[in-house]
Amino acid sequence: MKKIIRIVLISMLIVCLGIVSFGCSNAKDTTNQDVTNEKTEADKKEETPKDPITIEFWHTYSDTEEVIFNEQVLPLFEEKYPLIKVEATRMPYEGLKQQVIAGVAGDAAPDLMRMDIIWVPEFAKLGALTSLDGKEGFGDVKNQLFPGPLATNFYNGNYYGLPLNTNTKVAIYNKELLKEAGLSEPPKTFDQLIEVSKALKSKGKFGIGIGGTGPWGSLPYFWTFGGRVTDDQFTKASGYLNSPESIAALEKIVELNNEGLIAPTILGGEPGTWDGIKENYLMIDDGPWFYSILGDEALNLTTPAPLPTDDGGSVSVVGGEDLVMFKTSKHPEEAWTFMKFLMTEEPQTIMAQTGLIPTNQKAASSDEVLSVPFIKPYIEQLKTAQPRTPHPNWEKIQESLNLAFEKAVRGEMSAEDALNEAAQEVDGFLE
Repeated sequence: MKKIIRIVLISMLIVCLGIVSFGCSNAKDTTNQDVTNEKTEADKKEETPKDPITIEFWHTYSDTEEVIFNEQVLPLFEEKYPLIKVEATRMPYEGLKQQVIAGVAGDAAPDLMRMDIIWVPEFAKLGALTSLDGKEGFGDVKNQLFPGPLATNFYNGNYYGLPLNTNTKVAIYNKELLKEAGLSEPPKTFDQLIEVSKALKSKGKFGIGIGGTGPWGSLPYFWTFGGRVTDDQFTKASGYLNSPESIAALEKIVELNNEGLIAPTILGGEPGTWDGIKENYLMIDDGPWFYSILGDEALNLTTPAPLPTDDGGSVSVVGGEDLVMFKTSKHPEEAWTFMKFLMTEEPQTIMAQTGLIPTNQKAASSDEVLSVPFIKPYIEQLKTAQPRTPHPNWEKIQESLNLAFEKAVRGEMSAEDALNEAAQEVDGFLE
């Protein structure tokens, strides 16, 4: 009997273990199946192609520049970043500033814009632009660019854009007058240029053709002679614009004009610089458009060189366009990716085909860019070129400087009095 009971118990135990084992096996299989299903769904989700994000970019490129940009630069970017598409829109320059202001006010501004360098501080003050200092990789981008063009984006302690393309002015010499003066190459210093100018004066020629007393025309000489407009942070003019060095720099311009060594162009006289350089002026200063517009005529007649050095070195003025991101951008991450790309060597070198000078220093020193016959002196000059005071009130500052310089050159005020007066005015504009 006991034996029978033991057999029954063992049989029941086996059955129970079988049931448990079967149940556990099924549970394990079910769990694995669920995990498998989850992974499959995730894999399917990852494999689903994402729709590209489109960012809007406004620019004012010329006909030729637009073709190169659309046909070479954009395809290169979209090949590297297939999930970002760029809608590039060419805007008419006339009335553009008001259109941008309206766009900002109505939340209709683009993600990015190629903007005149003197507009950047104005729109930054309006709160329309994104500060870039904290963006990923900003420091690396900054180190690749020429300092002068980069500084045009600096306002109130932050950078609100990147220099997309740049230009500056260099000295342009009449080849025949150089030979007539006994020179085989352009003067290296202003002392040399002044001596040559004195010799040419007796022949009815002018040594130096300055385009006017306004900042674009006069600042390269003012800076080169040792003058300054503001402190390094562009916050104060007093003590800088009217410093002993600045007063001496303006006095030197006045003296050279009084001696008849500067052409009448400084006060709006004729012939203008482009006509005068053909036979009457030894040297004028101008941007690369002088050569791109006049072509072979300019190359045959003249030779470009960095401005001669003086107490302040060899310093010219920065021009060009900056790339900014609006605060209303709906895709700031993608917009920043595009901004960084446009600062790299390859797209900068491509756009140099049109005559635009790269802001990327490596691109600017490439063989491809330097092969342009007249470009090398401009690249050299950019290493020391300075921005016109980047401030929302630049137009008022410009008027004040123009008036002060003109009064001094005309002899209506001493250089010291003119700069003391201007320094007080500019301080008010910088507040």
